[in-house]
Amino acid sequence: MEEHMINLFEHIPYKDIGIAFLIFLVFFLISKIFTKYILELITRIVTKTSKRIDEYIIKSFKQPVSLFLIATGLYLGLHYLPLSANAIHFITKIYRSIIIILIGGGLFRFSNATKILFNHVSTRLNLQFNKIIIPFLTKIIKFIVIALTIAALANEWGYNIDGIVAGLGLGGLAVALAAKDTVSNLFGGLVIITESPFTIDDWIQTPSVEGTVEDISFRSTKIRTFTQAVVTVPNSTLVNEAITNWSRMGKRRILFNLQLDIHTPKDKMVNCAASIREMLKSRNDIDQETILVHFYQFSPSSLDIQLYFFTKTTTYDEWLEVNEQVNTEILAILEKHQVDLAVPIQKTYNVEGIPSFKKHSAEDDYTMAQERTHS
Repeated sequence: MEEHMINLFEHIPYKDIGIAFLIFLVFFLISKIFTKYILELITRIVTKTSKRIDEYIIKSFKQPVSLFLIATGLYLGLHYLPLSANAIHFITKIYRSIIIILIGGGLFRFSNATKILFNHVSTRLNLQFNKIIIPFLTKIIKFIVIALTIAALANEWGYNIDGIVAGLGLGGLAVALAAKDTVSNLFGGLVIITESPFTIDDWIQTPSVEGTVEDISFRSTKIRTFTQAVVTVPNSTLVNEAITNWSRMGKRRILFNLQLDIHTPKDKMVNCAASIREMLKSRNDIDQETILVHFYQFSPSSLDIQLYFFTKTTTYDEWLEVNEQVNTEILAILEKHQVDLAVPIQKTYNVEGIPSFKKHSAEDDYTMAQERTHS
């Protein structure tokens, strides 16, 4: 190969080689000037506008344009030389292949701007796109760009694309059988996108995992658990499970029993429940559609008032704050009405068989646990 190249340039006058090198040098300098000054000027102008898509186009094709000018200078320089027709034909094929690769590379980089493009379309047409669709479409666009670039290169070098496609068709059954799980995961991903049971950043719960959705790909979905571990679940598994999307709650429930001392007078208990009900109705952060505060049941050592209501916020930390504020106000209401919370009562018998009652404490629990341990 080296001897062939030496023989190729052996009979070319130094003058022609110098002119060819000068042509290449001119285009090389144009490339540097274009990149450093002209493109920088265009970038500064575009940055001042609100259209980020224009800025992304410049960033994506900045390097390909520079390399295109250098490749063009090299091609024109070599084309100027008195080379054989076969050599010129080979150089032209390489030049055309470089252009295909540069266009494909620019489009591949520009595919990252899919999110900006969709945001622009949604703003103009007042449409809403699921967060999952954008990264999924970005991956599909990148795959299409790579496939078209490879197909264009194969066609440029004389490979029969139809034959390759036919070969893939003949081997399609074998590939489908070998990649059965991959295909099922791909269709699982499509089901997740079309039915949209959840989107990125949603808090979901399934029989196998609970956490926040971070990403969805062709094969799997990544979920970050509340212990900060990332669990990768195959899409085929995910779509066949019951999915609870906690982020889709319009409001968040609070349900508990307020256990009052069993000796609380009826009037105090009723007034206490009414005060709690009015307090909940006066709060702006409580959903007013469902507020239930009622005497619920008799327990062995308490009178139970059940509270059933919803907060307007569904965010967990905000929900905790509302819950804390409500509980604090309930304590203030109990103090106002002089009502005590229930304390567990232990029933004992003396030697004559007469029952007596003793309030149960944490110290009693500890003593009994020690006695059971030693026995």
